[in-house]
Amino acid sequence: MIAPRKAVRTVHFVDDYCAVYEDIFPEVRSFESFKYLHVGMMSQIKRKSLPGIAKVVGLNTESW
Repeated sequence: MIAPRKAVRTVHFVDDYCAVYEDIFPEVRSFESFKYLHVGMMSQIKRKSLPGIAKVVGLNTESW
């Protein structure tokens, strides 16, 4: 069995806040997306839509 990988680090306070919710997510990718959503909500983009946030934080939207 392969050991699960650790989630990619983001902004320190976002990582600390989201760490409480890590057990809710069955996959690391889902947890990373949850963290990126929080980073995107704090970003200075004009319209905070999911595709806009994904573009800013560098997520691949091709698989949506």
